[in-house]
Amino acid sequence: MMTTTNSQEGGTIAPALRDPAIRVQGITKSFKDLPVLRGVDLEVAAGSIFALLGSNGAGKTTLVRILSTLLKADGGNATVYGHDVATEPGEVRESISLTGQFAAVDEVLTGRENLVLIAKLRHLKNPAAVADDLLARFSLTDAGKRKAATYSGGMRRRLDIAMSLIGDPPIIFLDEPTTGLDPQGRIEVWQTIKQLADGGTTVLLTTQYLDEAEQLADRIAILHEGTIIQNGTLAELKQLLPPAKVEYVEKQPSLEDVFLTLVGSSAKES
Repeated sequence: MMTTTNSQEGGTIAPALRDPAIRVQGITKSFKDLPVLRGVDLEVAAGSIFALLGSNGAGKTTLVRILSTLLKADGGNATVYGHDVATEPGEVRESISLTGQFAAVDEVLTGRENLVLIAKLRHLKNPAAVADDLLARFSLTDAGKRKAATYSGGMRRRLDIAMSLIGDPPIIFLDEPTTGLDPQGRIEVWQTIKQLADGGTTVLLTTQYLDEAEQLADRIAILHEGTIIQNGTLAELKQLLPPAKVEYVEKQPSLEDVFLTLVGSSAKES
């Protein structure tokens, strides 16, 4: 049983930090005769960034849908923030937020109006103040009065994540959050995700991008053909390979370095 403690905000019951925020044991799922998850086991520590890495069709989104109570598993069990996803779906939903592969913002509304709308739907006090705080937190204050349709891909995704944080959920699922973004937009979202973890939010991130997992995750699980084949820190996973030969070579700038330097210079000139 998960130990709980009283938080300082209104006596809310929260799991003790020593317990995992997410625990998955033997989860299986098939669609007709096609097995997608074949017994998945993993634990996600509170306040960490956990990357679920796998190619398309590996079962990443299926697992996230099960953990967010949108889909029922065929077997196994899972708890999110101390609540069983099968028997306590309401409590799980109150503890999480889910951001899918495509931004769910209303392009007709301004960025600020999107945030105010969600705050009102969640029946929060002073939704305008909530919106202004999130705009500042995600560096969108100057764009807050503009329609979301004018936002870049990175800005739209940051707004989408900001909307998902209304109500301060302790756990957020990000399902391939940088899909379709340009390099600058990806880095903006990476910075946002790091800020979430720094603020104590638990992040379960699915991705097919190796560099994304390497840049962000405290722990990485590799999901392949419905099972976790490896799970550990980046350093632990690197130890699975033979020691690298040490060679001294002149470091060349990466394409990312060149792109960001040129884009930054162009932005300053304009």
